[in-house]
Amino acid sequence: MIYNTTNKNKEAAAIFNDLLGKPYTFFEAIKKGGVGSKRMMIQKVSPGFLKYMNTISDINYGNIEIRKKGIIIHINKGLKNFSWAIPYYQLYTYKTEGFSIHAQGNFINFKNNKLLKENKKFIAKIIDFKIENDKQYDFYEPIK
Repeated sequence: MIYNTTNKNKEAAAIFNDLLGKPYTFFEAIKKGGVGSKRMMIQKVSPGFLKYMNTISDINYGNIEIRKKGIIIHINKGLKNFSWAIPYYQLYTYKTEGFSIHAQGNFINFKNNKLLKENKKFIAKIIDFKIENDKQYDFYEPIK
């Protein structure tokens, strides 16, 4: 689900808080080493997200925010902002010719450049949080 968050959107905030948990407090964010990524260049998106991208040759940027039960990807289109909420149980990441996030039948591919390399530790943190979150859904004991 993607929402226009250019202006304060109470409906989107309520859904994000319900689905992903409340944002980390200032002190929790410091303890975790930051909960927001630097901006990254968007290279490709799924056909469903083309309407949220700049149509002319402007560069599209996005950044990621970590929540307790998922992430929010913020996309900038000119002066507008759009936010895509992804719970950890729907999140899939791939390292291809950049970094790709897939969920809910859609994807965003971030370009492999200096901006992505600056976020390498942050991306590792997202993957660690997903692994920790997935542990609560183990339904059987592994065979030894």
